Amino acid sequence: MLVPVDAAQSAVSISRFLVVDGQQRLTTLTLLLAAIRDYRNAHEKPYAGERIHNTYLTNQYEEGDRHVKLVPTQQDRDAYFAVINRDAHSGGDDQVGAAFRFFRSRLEEFDDPDDPEDIAHLETAVLMGLTVVSISTHPEDNVHRIFQSLNNTGLKLTQGDLIRNFIFMGLPTRGDSVHKRYWMPMQNLLPTNEALEQLFWLDLLATKPTLKINDTFNEYQKKLSNLGTEDDIEHEVARLASLAGQYALILDPAREKDPGVRFRLKRLKAWDASTPHALMLELLRRRAQGSVSNEELERALHLIESYLVRRLLMGQSTQGLNRIFPQILNQLDDQEPVDRQIHRLLSTGRRHFATDERVRAGVAESPYFLNGRRSHRSIVLRWLEESFGSKEPVDTAKLSIEHIMPQTLNAEWRAHLASVYGDDQVEEMHNATVHTLGNLTLTGYNSEMGNKSFDLKKDAYLKSGLALSRTLEDFQTWGPDEIRERARLLADQIIDTWPGPIDVGVADTDLSPLWSKVRSIVATIPAGHWASYGDVAAAAGTNAQSVGNHLAEHEVLNAHRVLRGDGAVAENFRWLDPRETRTAREVLTDEGLEFTSAGKADPEARVPLEKLLILVEVDDEPAMF
Repeated sequence: MLVPVDAAQSAVSISRFLVVDGQQRLTTLTLLLAAIRDYRNAHEKPYAGERIHNTYLTNQYEEGDRHVKLVPTQQDRDAYFAVINRDAHSGGDDQVGAAFRFFRSRLEEFDDPDDPEDIAHLETAVLMGLTVVSISTHPEDNVHRIFQSLNNTGLKLTQGDLIRNFIFMGLPTRGDSVHKRYWMPMQNLLPTNEALEQLFWLDLLATKPTLKINDTFNEYQKKLSNLGTEDDIEHEVARLASLAGQYALILDPAREKDPGVRFRLKRLKAWDASTPHALMLELLRRRAQGSVSNEELERALHLIESYLVRRLLMGQSTQGLNRIFPQILNQLDDQEPVDRQIHRLLSTGRRHFATDERVRAGVAESPYFLNGRRSHRSIVLRWLEESFGSKEPVDTAKLSIEHIMPQTLNAEWRAHLASVYGDDQVEEMHNATVHTLGNLTLTGYNSEMGNKSFDLKKDAYLKSGLALSRTLEDFQTWGPDEIRERARLLADQIIDTWPGPIDVGVADTDLSPLWSKVRSIVATIPAGHWASYGDVAAAAGTNAQSVGNHLAEHEVLNAHRVLRGDGAVAENFRWLDPRETRTAREVLTDEGLEFTSAGKADPEARVPLEKLLILVEVDDEPAMF
């Protein structure tokens, strides 16, 4: 137990200590003693438990808070006092009451009618058998530094706990009033330590955009140490309480009164990503201060949503988002409407806000079904369905994503594709388009659809009432060409629904990251294995022809390990290094790759698209709680 000495002691007063570490254990022990007190009074001679009451639970000649020896935090104080003072409402449904009732029930089980001393022995064990290590500090000691050096085992306090303790250490005379006026309302709005910790971190990001969440307490400790008076600390807690009211809207959008803002907050809540929260919190704070209107806030939130959706559509990983939003937050000023600033800042630099052109390419070529998080893929399709504004909207919550051209081709589908594209192109064409958005819809009958023919599927889709499925109405057959045509239709709807970046006079910087991604994928293909042009293109978010051209014109590590979809070396493959005289097949054979007599690489050694995607998708999104 670590306690700082109360400086306001005198020879005639009861010494008072603020307990920094050990509060829960002391509270639990005293509740157990109170239960033993009441049990002995009820089941033994009258006042058998009063020694406990007068010696360990109360100061019998004091009044008010000084009457009770242990004074818990304000949140538990009333319930705890009720137990110690034996009020009629003690043992309620709060945590203190539940603990007290637990001990009372266990005493009933523990008491052996044939052993009249068992409860007395238990009392002795609690009072005499437990060892308490008490470390009393002095005003000049850094009590929190001592605590942190001792608390390196067991369940550690959260950063929210540490910040709370540090704040109230600085409020020796105002602690109760500040707790009731500000802290308790804030804690009721954000009932978990994780939510409080997140709030403190998000607040600090406004001035320190690169701060890691694990450094929250250390940074707040510095900030609070610079506050000289209790009045300064109270103002800081009041500011945090106001900020908590805005953060509660992010965590629970149903609290928001404006319907437009509430709709956008619900969308971003459904996205389940905390990376934009710092920026959202600042926008809500500005509205609360009157500098941002509901309309501006709604448009700004819509742009954040659009930015996230467009990145997913083009297959851009979430890596960097935890830096991008705090950076934008730090660039906001008061010279321009905030929604225009958000639009301009998201459009500037290498932030990969997909242009309409990139959206069209991504929808047509990127393997949407394998991009990002599964929940995000489903959410965007549901939002896309809602964007059509059907007069009889369908509840999409329980629908799943369905491949129109199936993931696994049966004989009927294979024969159809071979008749259009040639037998040797079936695998390549299928792999290049099967997971793209143009081949996807929503259905509640995914398992029943399977790989049925397009005619049977189309009939079921058109009966579903989904606008997404009605886009199939004019198609008489289905394959890669039709998938690309539908992708163009869906891209138009997406562009109308989610606004793109503005032209800020900067050249498109998305091309360089694209080819950097291609080079990274190709460089990681292991020796003795190969990948197809189509799969590399799908993983990077482009097309097979472009990948082939890039590899033919640039020195890329392992470019010879990229083959046609059937495993053959491309006819026009040439080494860029004139010193290499071997054929690509000879090099691949030396690396351990086997070929059939027809010159096709071993299909078992092919690196599938799913594994290529792992090479490019790095998700640094913090988990929500």
